[in-house]
Order: sequence, then structure tokens, then C-alpha cells
Amino acid sequence: MNDLATNRPPLTHLDGNQIKKLFGAGTVWLERNAHFVNSLNVFPVPDGDTGTNMLLTMQSAMREANGNSSSNAGEICAAISHGALLGARGNSGVILSQIMRGFARAVDKREQINATLFADALVEASRTAYKGVVKPVEGTILTVIREAADGAVLRAAQTDDIVDVLARTVTAAQNAVARTPQLLPVLKEAGVVDAGGDGLAIFLEGALKYLNGEELEREAIYGGAQHLEKLARAEGWGYDIQFHIRGKNLDVDAIRETISAMGESALIVGDEQLVKVHIHAPNPGDIIKYGAEQGALVNILIENMQEQYVDFVAGNTADQRIGAENLGAILPHEKTHVPAATEEHTGIATIAVAPGPGLRRIFESIGVSAMVNGGPTMNPSAQDLLDAINQVNAEQVILLPNDKNIILAAQQAKELSPKLVHVIPSRTVPQGLAALLAFNYQADVETNLQIMTSALARIRTIELTHAVRAAQVNGLRVEAGQPIALLDGELIAAGEDLNALLLRVLHDAGAENNEIVTLYYGSDVNTAAAEQVRSLVQHEFPEQEIELHSGGQPLYPYIISLE
Repeated sequence: MNDLATNRPPLTHLDGNQIKKLFGAGTVWLERNAHFVNSLNVFPVPDGDTGTNMLLTMQSAMREANGNSSSNAGEICAAISHGALLGARGNSGVILSQIMRGFARAVDKREQINATLFADALVEASRTAYKGVVKPVEGTILTVIREAADGAVLRAAQTDDIVDVLARTVTAAQNAVARTPQLLPVLKEAGVVDAGGDGLAIFLEGALKYLNGEELEREAIYGGAQHLEKLARAEGWGYDIQFHIRGKNLDVDAIRETISAMGESALIVGDEQLVKVHIHAPNPGDIIKYGAEQGALVNILIENMQEQYVDFVAGNTADQRIGAENLGAILPHEKTHVPAATEEHTGIATIAVAPGPGLRRIFESIGVSAMVNGGPTMNPSAQDLLDAINQVNAEQVILLPNDKNIILAAQQAKELSPKLVHVIPSRTVPQGLAALLAFNYQADVETNLQIMTSALARIRTIELTHAVRAAQVNGLRVEAGQPIALLDGELIAAGEDLNALLLRVLHDAGAENNEIVTLYYGSDVNTAAAEQVRSLVQHEFPEQEIELHSGGQPLYPYIISLE
């Protein structure tokens, strides 16, 4: 137990306002350490965003809670759960939302919770999280919530002090995180603990810090130099600024460099048609002005973090967001609906997720009903997917997530929608394209689900990118910045030359045994360079049909489909 807690009276009950503060503190501490959690990704690919996904999930949860003035514990927990379910993104965020869902279920209709109910709620949180995963794996966030709940139950049997129970919970969670490499060999080889599990332990630790009266504004202790230095706090926390820039020929690198210099904790990703900006800064004016000069601003959200912190300490729950409606000079939100070929002819809508304008155009050309922008570092939330489901007219909807880290969010959107939503578990964009091409306009939805799912197995996907850090995975040593290749999601090769690596991996994947090789080149590859690569591949595999398309995807110079 923390020494700060030894001379205080026991805390035996929590009402809704206290729970709001408790979970808010966990979210603040998670925000302070999200970059470190991101760095724990096993594969050294540029889309390690576990911490970001968990943080965005909890921020959505707390926005929902902060909009509820009730002091009823059950009502506040229900609001937190609802916000987390809608805001969940990425596998880690979805599992975290299920943890919140289980916790809320146990606290339902209770005015207050005591130490025993707090522990029981963690047990139900663990059970719900396990049920939400088709094939639970130990050595992940699931292990951490289960062992944290076990620690809470043991301590709650000895004391009615919630602070003591939470302290034991945090210790159990941290011990579970430390053990994850022993449970998952891939973590041990990579020299990291499980990112999602560590994110959960950090969240719980933030809640404990609040109950112990510790300040959350001091430098994050995790990751040391891996964390961005804080701005001078003499000016306060400043603003959390989020918006999207829509335009043509957007220069993502230039936008990232310019905006990053204006603040801290910058997350700026996208492509030549859409750039997503998230940054903390003392003043949003210059950032908004610069963004508006690049293109049309949409989905604008500005939150006063200083006011949030003051309100948090004072117990206030007012929502401090500034929406687009309060920014007169900002262009209104833009909505796009793709012509719905499958919807018009069959009464079945198809929705696909894709990370680049070229890939989105290809989906549109073969009859997708609606598109959702997303992919590596840009995982759409369950709410984003739900919005697309609501946008289409059909009551039967087939959803193609096209990324392994979006499948759980798609399943969650399915559960939240009153429509009949069916999720095809496509793990890559080429799989999603193959599934949509297999769609039969004369068949019913059940038949289409069978033939579209079968189409996934006929596709192999190669993804080429650059390592973001040095690592050892699957016996392969990778250096930071080195070209790397993944085959069906598994890191299989690294090299010094991207084009040579591409040819080598095509041989390793058995390209000569397939009929068609399709190359989708990314936003950082120009057409001339892509044509040169197509010629190299055609020369290496003269019997195969080689297709080339502009995908426009960020971070991955080439995505390759074998069929």
C-alpha cells in the first residue's frame, strides 16, 4: 500500500461522481503514457497504436460520463460503458470497452459501490472481456484483467477500504504484465511486455494515484526518453486539438512537420486526400489556421485540458469541448456517400474500410455501398463504422474491415446496430477486394456470406514497409529504418533494398504458382517508380499476369495480392 494512504480514513464507498473522477484519472495517466504503450508493439511496423487506441476509447467513455450529471454509480458506469463501446477502436480498445461493459453490468442500479462490489465488478469485467474474444490468448490484456480482479477479490475479503483493494489490484496487474513474456514466446523474443496489458495496468495505476492524492501532471514514469517532453506548465495544460483535413494532393510529411512543431503529443497521419490531426498545444488558433490553409477542415474537436484538469480536481463534470459549430470560420462537416451498386440491385449494402484514396476508388468501382477511411494508425471506431451502417438504406449490411485490428470493432458495431449486419473477417485490403468481387447479385445474403468468406482463403497478401525500431521477431533481426516484409500479417523478411526485398518475398510466397500478382503502391511512391517495379516483377515472373494500381495508402510503399 502506498505510504500516502496510511494516515487517511478508509474509503468505503464510491458514488457516481467519485467513479467519474477515478476513471478520469486513469484516462489522464493513460494519456501521459500512451506513446510508451505504442512502443511495445511486437512487430516493428509503423502502425503500433495500442496506447492510442486505448486512450481514444477511454476519452470517448469519459465524454459520455462527463455529459451525465447523475451521482448514481450505476448510471455513471453505464455512461462510461456506452461511450467506450461507441469509441472503441483497435483490438485493445474493443477489449477495454468490454472490460468497462462488464464493470458496468455488475454495478447496475447501484447508488454506490463498496470494496466488495468493486472487486466483483472487476471479476465481471474479466468475464465479459474473455467472452468478447473468439479465441482468448493468455499473456495479453485478458490475463492482466483476470489476475487484477483476483487480487481485488482477495484484498476485499480482508478490508472494506477501496483504496487498499485498488492498491492490491494495481500490484496484481503489474505483476501480470511482467509475466506476459513467459506466457507468450513472441513477447519474450521481442523483448517487450504485452502492450494492451500494460495499458490497462497504467490506467488502473492512474486511478490509484488519484485516490492517494498524488498529482497526475508530473512527468510520466514509463518509457523515459520515449515520451515527448511536456510543455511549460506555467501556461497550463493547453488544448487537445483534433480535426481532419480534406483536400487534393495534400503533403502529409510537410503538414506533419509543421503542425508537430506547434505543440506536443502529435499524431498526424493520412494521405493526399485526408489527413487526421491530433495534437496538444497552448493555443489552437495557429494550428487551425494552418490546417484550413491546406484544405477543408472537418470533424473538428477542441478540448480545454486546463479546464478539464481544474474541473477534475474540483469535481466538476462540465464538457469543455469546442465543436465546429463554435468556429464560425471553419467549413462544415463533409459527408460522402458512394453510389450503392450492391444496395440498389440486391437490397444488401456492402461497406468496406480502406486506408488510401486509390484503394477506396477501386472498391467504389466494383460496387461497394459505402466506404470508411481507416487502416494502420487510423483504426476507425465502432461509432465510425456504425455511422456508415446507418448511412446506407438497406437493412442487410455486409461489413468488410480489411484489417486484423478492425475486426473486433466491426463486430462491436454489428452488436450496436439495429440492422442485420454481417462481418466478413477480412484481415487485409486484398482479401476485402476479393470478397467484394465474389459478391453474387443474384444470391441472397447467406449465400453471399459463404462465397465471400471462401474468397478470403484464395488470397495471399504481402505488405512492405520500413521498421520503426530495431527488433527480433520470429528469429529475424531487424534494424530501425530497414525495409521489412510481412506475409499474411507475419514478419518474414528484411533487407537493405526495398525492390530486391519485394522480389525475394514474392518467390518466398510462391508467386510463380499463382495466376495474378497485383501491386498497390502507396502515397510515397511515384508512378514512374511503381511502373519500374511492375516491370521488374513481370521480368521475374513472365508467366504471371502483373497488375499495378495506385492505392495511395500511407506507411506501406507496396501492398501485394497473390491469387
